[in-house]
Amino acid sequence: MGDLAVIDLLAIERGAVTAPAGCGKTHLIAQSLIRHVDPKPILILTHTNAGVAALRGRLDKAGVAGKAYRLSTIDGWSMRLIGLFPHRSDIDPDILKLENPSRDYPAIRQGAWRLLEGGHIQDVLSANFSRLIIDEYQDCSDAQHAIVCYAATALPTCVLGDPLQAIFGFGGSELADWHGDVCKYFPVAGELDIPWRWKNAKTESFGVWLLDVRRKLVRGEAIDLSARPPEVKWVQLDGTANDRLRQIAAGSIRTPDRDGTVLIIGDSRRPQTHRELASQIPGAVTVEAVDLRDLVEFARTLDFGRPDALHRVVTFAGSVMVNVGAPNLLNRVSVLRRGTARKEPTETEQAALHFLAKPSPDSAVGLLSAIGKEGGVRQHRPAVLRACLRALNACDGAEGNSFYESAIRAREQSRLLGRPLDRRVVSSTLLLKGLEADVAVILDADDLDARNLYVAMTRGAKRLIVCSRSPTLNG
Repeated sequence: MGDLAVIDLLAIERGAVTAPAGCGKTHLIAQSLIRHVDPKPILILTHTNAGVAALRGRLDKAGVAGKAYRLSTIDGWSMRLIGLFPHRSDIDPDILKLENPSRDYPAIRQGAWRLLEGGHIQDVLSANFSRLIIDEYQDCSDAQHAIVCYAATALPTCVLGDPLQAIFGFGGSELADWHGDVCKYFPVAGELDIPWRWKNAKTESFGVWLLDVRRKLVRGEAIDLSARPPEVKWVQLDGTANDRLRQIAAGSIRTPDRDGTVLIIGDSRRPQTHRELASQIPGAVTVEAVDLRDLVEFARTLDFGRPDALHRVVTFAGSVMVNVGAPNLLNRVSVLRRGTARKEPTETEQAALHFLAKPSPDSAVGLLSAIGKEGGVRQHRPAVLRACLRALNACDGAEGNSFYESAIRAREQSRLLGRPLDRRVVSSTLLLKGLEADVAVILDADDLDARNLYVAMTRGAKRLIVCSRSPTLNG
């Protein structure tokens, strides 16, 4: 039953495939797409922007033709449906700006649900796609499950997922129960049980151990790291200030291969800690939530005509780049403006003075670019900075094209396109689930429940570093 050859996604009219982490789910999808000959593409949906980027990268690597599929997040696809059929969905198109994500996302899902429930676009779906495949289905909320169920009335549909990796929450919305809701509508068509991720990395015994970890977590048993394979290292935390140094050292680990990748995984409730660690670990960057909340807030509050505009731009630079020295730069600009400076202004200081003289999106781009070129300055939140520069370059201040409106468009472009991951990233299980690397580092394993712990432990194909106070993890 675990043999990939006996599971044919193209033959499933309506069904589910249970897929533990690293057991060949993406390979199964890729092989199905390679065999796909229908001129209409297969619609593939998943949950996160990072997941879209990772899946697209792996499909490209497998040689899958781009014309064989269309790839999006479930929410991104729902937003596209509403944008195309706003009246049928009975939704105000302004919610697509996501000015209030906790309110707008549920409304978007409800609008897409109504649109599909009413049977308004089933013929459009069948005319444009040959079938539907949903990845990471265990993370579907009730509303998203309803969207897929109604879409399945128009398209042959297969969902793939693992109930032990169901870690997403949707603003109070319940996840669809795998055994009660999902398998009732999509009967189980197969289950994967070979640890291909680790077999391909020549660490198969490590993968077998992780499958045993999965069985124990499903049964509610503790994980004893004292009986770990050689690929797993335990770093003991003691609750002191030295724990941060231990976590930085763990995140700075050298990969087995020169160009290897590292996922550094923390508690989703502490995004500020992730940013701090990314700024302290050489070469590390953050993976950002798709709402790019900090950029949107910066764009909303930046008024080029106000006296504090320079302060806001420089402070923003300090939030996305390391070693900006924002206070020193602002003090130095004040000295230069008074004409009491003994040293000539640097390129960055000249850019700041130019911004003061002519505050505009163009001069803001010049200032941020100059700061980024300074010696010792490094981007640790590149996704936010890239989107900001894109928004500044695209806006002209005219009605409908303010910096704020341009930032909203840049955010949506990032959501739809995704970006390949850097070699060393810091984030949470929520944003890293579905991704893999050579090495996974778990920062606070004691604080993770069974599902988040399993997701974190299965990200690395060659090595796993677990930082915790005890070698016994209860999940």
